[in-house]
Amino acid sequence: MKLRLLTLAAMFAALSAIGAFIKIPVGIGSAALDTVPALVSAAFLPPVYAGAASLIGHLSSSLYAGFPFGPLHIIIALEMFIILFVFTKLHRAGHHVWKWVFFIFANSILATLPFYWLISPAFFVAAVPGITIATVINAAIAIVILPVIVRVMGRVKMHA
Repeated sequence: MKLRLLTLAAMFAALSAIGAFIKIPVGIGSAALDTVPALVSAAFLPPVYAGAASLIGHLSSSLYAGFPFGPLHIIIALEMFIILFVFTKLHRAGHHVWKWVFFIFANSILATLPFYWLISPAFFVAAVPGITIATVINAAIAIVILPVIVRVMGRVKMHA
């Protein structure tokens, strides 16, 4: 069972790394579709593994962009871990609307909030709209493909 979880987590982390190559032009160098696979992983992985896939996805996205915020990307990656951890908990508890509300609010506002003090209030005000757009795009794609993938995986398990 543990090997299966590690394999699935590695697969979703790799898909997040691939999503990092699909950039969203919102003014921030590392906004990409790296979160979509991590959001989908909530249906298949425990919270820690889904969070790890998201953490790796963000680090690969920021690596591809050249780490525009330097070591601050470690903070962002940890925030992504926590956000996906909670998102997965909400998914498993059956809060299918609240998980999306939480994800969009946490990823666009809460995750950006520390940079109000770390960089500047002006950076926070300038970054929130772009990050919110990227977050909504990631969530919208995941909202569409998550039920399809869950349904397909259910059929695969039934026939296996």
